[in-house]
Amino acid sequence: MDYHRSFEEATARLKAEGRYRTFANLERDAGRFPMAQWRPAGAEDDPREVTVWCSNDYLGMGGHPDVIEASVSAARAHGAGAGGTRNISGTHNPIVELEAELADLHGKKAALAFTSGWISNLAAISTIAGLLPDCLILSDALNHNSMIEGVKRSGCEKRVWRHNDVDHLEALLAAEPIDRAKLILFESLYSMDGDIAPIAAIVALAEKYHALTYIDEVHAVGLYGPRGGGLSEREGLAGRIDVIEGTLAKGFGSLGGYIAASEAIVDAVRSFAPSFIFTSTLPPSVAASAAAAVRHLKRSSVERERHQHMAKLVKHALRAAGLPVMDNPSHIVPVFVGDARKCRAASEMLLERHAVYIQPINYPTVAKGTERLRVTPTPAHSEAQVAELVEALVDVWRALDLKFEEARVIPLFRANANEDAHCAYPEMKRAAE
Repeated sequence: MDYHRSFEEATARLKAEGRYRTFANLERDAGRFPMAQWRPAGAEDDPREVTVWCSNDYLGMGGHPDVIEASVSAARAHGAGAGGTRNISGTHNPIVELEAELADLHGKKAALAFTSGWISNLAAISTIAGLLPDCLILSDALNHNSMIEGVKRSGCEKRVWRHNDVDHLEALLAAEPIDRAKLILFESLYSMDGDIAPIAAIVALAEKYHALTYIDEVHAVGLYGPRGGGLSEREGLAGRIDVIEGTLAKGFGSLGGYIAASEAIVDAVRSFAPSFIFTSTLPPSVAASAAAAVRHLKRSSVERERHQHMAKLVKHALRAAGLPVMDNPSHIVPVFVGDARKCRAASEMLLERHAVYIQPINYPTVAKGTERLRVTPTPAHSEAQVAELVEALVDVWRALDLKFEEARVIPLFRANANEDAHCAYPEMKRAAE
């Protein structure tokens, strides 16, 4: 058996299909986000400055002075690591304070922090469903891989309902005994297409058919709602949802994942989930930085307002240039390519020719034939950088003979004449000038 050949052939197939993933060596500049230093392979000692247009640090909170200071202060006070799992000396005060902030954010009695959003979904879904006798899981067809893995780990029976199709969901619910345990899984905002779930309709069905609800707010926490509690908060529905799952690595600019729910649910997950029990705790510096970001965004809407402005501006500018932006009501800006090789080529050309970094999105993240570039504007991007992005994309589209659409010029609200009013901290002020 030639073991190495098996691995080489597997990756060779990915390369042949144009789906092989390469990692750009980037050094973020906390004081100049979204600028970064790119070190190309073979030329690591000759970095180039690039503009990042695909970061999941949606609000730039990873570079906020309060967040950085919280991280540094905690590291000085408590050291680099957590010292163990939650049960073995790892329940440090910063993680306790973080969980209290998260429970308050969502109006829940308790919260539980994990090392990532992927782990929080895997642990919570598998444990909650696994503890309910004869539980039926009803999962949206486009749920994230972490949710799917949680369903698999639970060992429970499942039904997949057509994406955002509440009629199909109701048909599946109605076919089951009213007293059977049922868990409905869905995301508030689907990050590849940017569409939003019909949360109110799903919650109403759950109440009608006596089902638990589990919402993934990973791409919405920090970004939506009066205090950054996500789309469930914006819609006034958080109190009617049983489990709210989120991440600390996107809107809050740190690292980790969490659930917020009743004390009974959180205690059950804490007590029974192996991926929580046997995993070291987030370090104090990470927990402190995340808590600082959550606290800041509870009281400040400046970042959210500027973020929404920039998302609308980017969509408007790309559509006006005839670029194929996939319509959605959120901050996600997917630009359709439809071919894996050309999608990768477009990404590489943007980086090498225009110093614009946008990672290609190919299968299995999205279905084959729907490959795209996923643009994520932030409050720190400037109007001048939007113009540069449009120029770069138009050049690449022409060079690769990609399809344009008929230019669509749509009304756009005027930017505030005093852009400084949108700026919560110096880096954002610099970017808006």
